[in-house]
Amino acid sequence: MTTMTKTKSANALPLNTILAGDCIEVMNSLPEASVDLIFADPPYNLQLRGDLHRPDNSKVDAVDDAWDQFSSFAAYDRFTQDWLAAARRLLKPNGAIWVIGSYHNIFRVGAALQNEGYWILNDVVWRKANPMPNFRGKRFTNAHETMIWASKAEGAKYTFNYEALKSLNEGIQMRSDWVLPICNGGERLKDDNGDKAHPTQKPESLLHRVLVGSTNPGDVVLDPFFGTGTTGAVAKMLGRDYIGIEREEAYRKVAEKRLANTRKYDREALMVSTSKRAEPRVPFGQLVERGMLRPGEELLSMNGRHKAKVRADGTLIGDDVKGSIHQVGAALEGAPSCNGWTYWCFKRDGKVVPIDLLRQQIRAEMAN
Repeated sequence: MTTMTKTKSANALPLNTILAGDCIEVMNSLPEASVDLIFADPPYNLQLRGDLHRPDNSKVDAVDDAWDQFSSFAAYDRFTQDWLAAARRLLKPNGAIWVIGSYHNIFRVGAALQNEGYWILNDVVWRKANPMPNFRGKRFTNAHETMIWASKAEGAKYTFNYEALKSLNEGIQMRSDWVLPICNGGERLKDDNGDKAHPTQKPESLLHRVLVGSTNPGDVVLDPFFGTGTTGAVAKMLGRDYIGIEREEAYRKVAEKRLANTRKYDREALMVSTSKRAEPRVPFGQLVERGMLRPGEELLSMNGRHKAKVRADGTLIGDDVKGSIHQVGAALEGAPSCNGWTYWCFKRDGKVVPIDLLRQQIRAEMAN
């Protein structure tokens, strides 16, 4: 991993590097339609007025850095429009973007996303399991941030690993409200003085869920507001390539050290659950063509109630019903539909074998 200054050449993607400079200028110097996913944590424009203190009068280490300060809403909107336009230029046709923000900025960002031609897929509420309290006691505790997930355009394809997210959630469909802790403890990076290296460092758990759910190994993930490199660290661990853009030298130094100590998971560990629809299609007739099942061979329903014979063209016949493995199964059960792959089995050496095992055998061969 290396740090690079922006260059005039746009011939190749500088993978697994941190680029120094203004994010808009750097993004405009990179090749068009070259990135699979963008995760952006832009300045929130918190509009803090003076110091923030706890009830004991101790000062809160709030976000008062120059990079979060804008002269007006109009100035912030121009900045947002410019970086979103540069980001959309970089996305592949099937690419997508995640933008995280708070109530200070996320509504303005959402409108800008739509104005730039993005198509919003979801807004996800990150509910913080351990939020910072409202010390003044004049408002609700600000216990969440909002992420907007959008494709490049209406109708555009995008990656969504539904089954993997479902597996992360103990077999239940992943919802759009995520309860995860803020970055603290050993994960919180410190500078040479022992202070927080970055005031808004995001937890790795948040990026893990984003990247597992909306990218695949080998994809290119760009973060135009790289900070201390959470996006890069998680991307590296998960076998994705990353590009970071960060103008602040102090953050780049912390990120470089962090990434140098980050290791990629082994190849087997990177595999995730996929939808059956995503697997290669195998016609039942192919089992007959290859002699895995013979014409005239008898299939049995898994519930033991029905039988059917295999025909040379890959159809079945049973009880005067003819058709595909799905049609015959549905007719025999009097059901509107049937998944023949899980309904039928056959016998080998006295053992009952689901026909789906033969399909999986062919799929395994196709993958090699």
